[in-house]
Amino acid sequence: MSRDVLERHGTHVFVRRPTPRDEGPFLRMTRRSQRFHRPWVHPPLTETHFTQYLSRFRDPRNVGLLVLSREDESVVGAIHFNEIVRGLFQSCYLGYFGSRDHAGRGWMREALGLALHIGFRDLRLHRAEANIQPENEASIRLVRSLGFRKEGYSPRYLKIGGRWKDHERWAILSEDWKRPRKGRTTLQTAEVRSQRDTRRTR
Repeated sequence: MSRDVLERHGTHVFVRRPTPRDEGPFLRMTRRSQRFHRPWVHPPLTETHFTQYLSRFRDPRNVGLLVLSREDESVVGAIHFNEIVRGLFQSCYLGYFGSRDHAGRGWMREALGLALHIGFRDLRLHRAEANIQPENEASIRLVRSLGFRKEGYSPRYLKIGGRWKDHERWAILSEDWKRPRKGRTTLQTAEVRSQRDTRRTR
């Protein structure tokens, strides 16, 4: 896969780079999900903010992926590899948020699995770190289900919504991602869980 393409398809969703054409669907999703996202994240809500959001990904240190439904290509969420450091580190900070309308289906778990495949295989990263507020139990369950390990706790670590918030540091290494779990890779395990969760919500 070309590093310029960075697209991968799963059972229910696929991920690809965002483009200016995504502005309308993206903003409709973030506006509908505004109360769902807060206080955890503050995604773009205006055309100006979306333009600024896209401009971040012109810098090779930041890679953005849009999550879309395979059924109707509606915007399900977004995933970001932020502040990629090369050289001896080969690491990044991972950010993500999902749509209120698609919550509880396991689709963001599937999407994050696809994104990590891109991060470790195509971007050649060695480590991805997700910083999560301790009260965000759903997000912690998500990364734990994909094999992330809790590495520590950082008081007043990030300013979210104008306030400094405590965060837990969760991370996964490429070696852990590739390691089979009872005959499956981490990605396959995530896809099986996603399918199970989808059946439960029907």
